[in-house]
Amino acid sequence: MLLRKSVVGRSVEHRPLRAMRTWPPCRGKSMILLLGGFHGDEPKGVRVCERFAELLSGDAPGAGNANWIIVPLVNPDGFERRNRRNANGIDLNRNFPTQNWVRGNKRSRMFGGEKPASEPETRAIVRLVERCRPTVIVTLHSIGRKRFCNNFDGPARRLAKRMSDYNRYPVTTSIGYPTPGSFGTWAGIEKKIPTITLELPSLHSNKRCWTDNHKALLSLALR
Repeated sequence: MLLRKSVVGRSVEHRPLRAMRTWPPCRGKSMILLLGGFHGDEPKGVRVCERFAELLSGDAPGAGNANWIIVPLVNPDGFERRNRRNANGIDLNRNFPTQNWVRGNKRSRMFGGEKPASEPETRAIVRLVERCRPTVIVTLHSIGRKRFCNNFDGPARRLAKRMSDYNRYPVTTSIGYPTPGSFGTWAGIEKKIPTITLELPSLHSNKRCWTDNHKALLSLALR
């Protein structure tokens, strides 16, 4: 399977947001979008996305049942600093233009910005979703205290349960605290795109996160 590389946007500090997509696109097949690295201090999701792109380039069984787009690193400036927020000190996963967006406390790790979609990274992902019109979206994060899960927004319960058959993570409608301005709210609840936030266990190794989840991600292409 061929992967075509492109740049879908730039960060605050002009680092590229790189995308890889299966090429050529096939009509009639679902479009699955994988997004990693919203938070720069959560590298496990980035590594799983990168390895999944390698898997696709090797003609993984069943992967050809869908079109795929992978953006492994949404927040390259934060990743460079090992910081949750972007270079403007904003949590990108609280910056989407949702009905429940709130500014929040500027000193908080979850500061949503001065206005919705104020950040170039946020706007790049909004443009990508609106242009490519994915039928399924998975964002990859990591979380501690055994709260790993297949958290879903919008019409994605069935897909979250399917992923759970492979990774054995709980299926949840919430990660236990409010997430105003989140990507899941924007894409899943408001845009009605089946959206899953895959919360990887932060204490697990990159290798284990990959082993536990690559088949779960491939299962999204099942008919």
